[in-house]
Amino acid sequence: MTIFIDENTKVIVQGMTGSEGTKHTKRMLASGTKIVGGVTPGKGGQEVEIDGKKLPVFNSVSEAVAATGANASVVFVPPKFAKAAVIDAIDAKLPLVVVITEGIPVHDTAAFFAYAQISSTRIIGPNCPGLISPSKCNIGITPADITGPGRIGLVSKSGTLTYQMMYELRDIGFTTAVGIGGDPIIGTTHIDCLRAFQDDPDTEAIVMIGEIGGDAEERAAAFIKEYVTKPVVGYVAGFTAPEGKTMGHAGAIVSGSSGTAEAKKVALEAAGVKVGKTPSETARLLRELISNA
Repeated sequence: MTIFIDENTKVIVQGMTGSEGTKHTKRMLASGTKIVGGVTPGKGGQEVEIDGKKLPVFNSVSEAVAATGANASVVFVPPKFAKAAVIDAIDAKLPLVVVITEGIPVHDTAAFFAYAQISSTRIIGPNCPGLISPSKCNIGITPADITGPGRIGLVSKSGTLTYQMMYELRDIGFTTAVGIGGDPIIGTTHIDCLRAFQDDPDTEAIVMIGEIGGDAEERAAAFIKEYVTKPVVGYVAGFTAPEGKTMGHAGAIVSGSSGTAEAKKVALEAAGVKVGKTPSETARLLRELISNA
């Protein structure tokens, strides 16, 4: 099994007619994802041909869902249009909306996140690489040829570290890898993914990647201690960050002793999570856990 997506997921691309939308639609199609159409307001009725596949364009997500039966959307629209795009998807009652766009104003994210709370829509992102269940479905920008299907679940704040960890553990493979994004407000959290991986019978072990700033990892540690029985290894980006330095992700802001890599490591280890100081060491710890299980 996988979490959130599978081989039957039907995806529409919001912003498919833009350069980024077109480029990544091509990549998602090549990895086997069922792309069924796109949405660009004002361009409804057009058709876009990508790698020999003709995809319809709709003016709204509701129109796209009615015509295609889509049950997921991926958002590749500029930051100033992202709020409207996500609300359009929520109004269409899509179960899953993956927001790739970087640089969305926090107050816009807060608005559409709050709006999603009154619906059944799961938001992943923003400012994230998306999620992939290798050989089944790839929604977002994660390279599909890094790894294959396997037994590991991965949840990560960082896109590039997601790719590296998938490569490090490519011989074991993954059920699903989820990049949740590093902004201060995100739709799907470490805890959401940890719960889903714990409940997935095919996921045997979990890798959790965090970074300095905030308390998401500390809260995840408390959840792991209470709920997760599967082996979990962790990595926290930022062990070598200069003290008081604000890092690249908008969410990576350290306040006092909370939010530091060391504080997160202590919290995770207290919950029974083995924490590596580097991605390679984290991958080695995961291998050891699986071989000893």
